[in-house]
Amino acid sequence: MDSLKAFLYEHAVDGLLPLHSQQQAVERFGFSFPQVEEVVVELGLLPARYQRNRQTISIEGQRTLFRSRVAVVGCGGLGGYVIEQLARLGVGHIVAIDPDVFEEHNLNRQVLSTLDNLGQPKVGAAKERVKEINPAVTLLPSQVALSGANGHELLQESHVVVDALDSITVRLQLAQICAEMNLPLVHGAIGGWYGHVTTQLPTERSIQKLYGGCTEGKGIEKQLGNPSFTPAVVASLQVAEVCKIVLGEGQLLSGRTLAVDLLAMEFHEMGL
Repeated sequence: MDSLKAFLYEHAVDGLLPLHSQQQAVERFGFSFPQVEEVVVELGLLPARYQRNRQTISIEGQRTLFRSRVAVVGCGGLGGYVIEQLARLGVGHIVAIDPDVFEEHNLNRQVLSTLDNLGQPKVGAAKERVKEINPAVTLLPSQVALSGANGHELLQESHVVVDALDSITVRLQLAQICAEMNLPLVHGAIGGWYGHVTTQLPTERSIQKLYGGCTEGKGIEKQLGNPSFTPAVVASLQVAEVCKIVLGEGQLLSGRTLAVDLLAMEFHEMGL
């Protein structure tokens, strides 16, 4: 281990460690890429691919992100963008939960959907995408539908949960499971030009307040559909909330929801 640390120090430039030097360390010392990344952040060095983060996120914050575990429930329109951004941000462990495969109608908005992976599991595509953009991130795919029976097991050891579902019924189940497990839940929903985001802390009942009176299984997306840009906007807001939760910084959308109207280009905050 001492020789690995010496190698990493020797190849760092201005506190930054280039990707090719990490790859050399993997080959030379026989560790996995995530294992090398763990040593890098322990030494207070910053992987060079995060250098555009460091005016916003400290090296200590980057270390915290790498050691965090975020569960993303739903890997479609919202979830695909959430996973992409979490991996680029440097979240070290991502749990991707979704039972579905890609269909042709996903191509208009789901960033993980391609012509080549139609009919393939969404969680499998998520794993391959993360490998392509950040080898230090471990994505754990679960091709199952979350339920009251398996939710506690699927979300165990997570620090934050992201709701990227399109089912109100499952969304309410997820909110209850997170409350029972003392987990913060970042909720997002989209439909047409519109969306909203809120963060439910364990002692709150924000999701129940939003959806408790709903009788439809699907949300407004069923009527309005979704263009390509709406999930990207709402997913970005969700990832910002996740980042603040993990780092313990900023003001969360706790006890309030941010409504997004892209047709009028307006954002409205409402109390819950």
